[in-house]
Amino acid sequence: MKAVTWHGRRDVRVENVPDPELKEPDDAIIRVTSSGICGSDLHLYEVLGPFLSEGDVLGHEPMGIVEETGPDVKHVKPGDRVVIPFNIACGHCYMCERKLFAQCETTQVREQGTGAALFGYTRLYGQVPGGQAEYLRVPQAHFGPIKVPEGPPDERFVYLSDVLPTSWQAVEWAGVPKDGSVTVLGLGPIGQMCARIARHRGHRVIGVDVVPERLEMARRHGIEVIDSADAGDVADAVRQFTGGRGTDSVIDAVGMEAHGSPGAKIAQTLTGMLPGNTAAPLMSRVGVDRLAALLTAIEVVRRGGTISVIGVYGGMTDPMPMLRMFDKGITLRMGQAHVHAWIDDLLPLVSDDADPLGVMDLATHRMPLEKAPEAYEMFQKKRDGAIKVLLRPGERAS
Repeated sequence: MKAVTWHGRRDVRVENVPDPELKEPDDAIIRVTSSGICGSDLHLYEVLGPFLSEGDVLGHEPMGIVEETGPDVKHVKPGDRVVIPFNIACGHCYMCERKLFAQCETTQVREQGTGAALFGYTRLYGQVPGGQAEYLRVPQAHFGPIKVPEGPPDERFVYLSDVLPTSWQAVEWAGVPKDGSVTVLGLGPIGQMCARIARHRGHRVIGVDVVPERLEMARRHGIEVIDSADAGDVADAVRQFTGGRGTDSVIDAVGMEAHGSPGAKIAQTLTGMLPGNTAAPLMSRVGVDRLAALLTAIEVVRRGGTISVIGVYGGMTDPMPMLRMFDKGITLRMGQAHVHAWIDDLLPLVSDDADPLGVMDLATHRMPLEKAPEAYEMFQKKRDGAIKVLLRPGERAS
């Protein structure tokens, strides 16, 4: 089969790799019909190479058709249309019983000291082949796959793999009070959906970004926006919107590669240029993030407010302004999304023909799988108005 494989910094290729096979009784094989390129895939493209091996198959936002199942898989069968959550969870361990699926004790990657295994996301999370491919082996398929209706286009459902539950959790954990306000930092795919979900739930939403196309997309969905390139001090701009106080909550949907962190950018770049066997332990012990977005969040949130961090961070020695955080009485919540915890809330919304979350207005590009290298470069460089790219393994390039 063809799959998107990693070969180095800014070097992804579409290659022939062996077809996946059932290995365990609770496995399934799906034929992938759509697979998103996620903002966190760009961390692999740019920063996290020391934790990858040449030829690793990328991607963690797939959906498709069940082709084959092991004997322990009962809730889906060949021919069913399914979405595959990005985290791999058993559904019955101590953590799963508490709906902490991203910490599943059955699939935790203990040798790395990390949580549940993820599709297509480095040795840190199990080095499980990902879903930017024609076919995907799904471990723990007795629980993981989410069955969705036939008929509507993939775009109605594919974001249940990651974007929507990640965004829903970010809003939930932001603790926005009734009739309260929230600032969303970063209006990429996650930030767009965080903003729409918060507005759908009745909150005032201020979105911050520097990319014109992202700002315009947010405006289309009734979001107040701040162009950080024009605003000067974003915290001051938000306070002007909110009577000098700041918003009740802030969602950091940017993460480790924020603009405006030149020193950390240099450190990340230099570390990424080291050989993998040198860089990986260095990043695990003393890695740093570009903290501009998180530092902005600390300034933007009102006193006694909550910051919800959903952008991916990976540093181990990041300096934090603890005096400022303590003085303001900030609550901070973060972590990988527990996908299955939010599906009951989300599935009725994406199944609604009225499209209350605007899922049909998120993908800006739909490309054949073989165009993946071009798609990654375009998305990473924010060219051609790229906000969300969906790969279509079943299509051929013209």
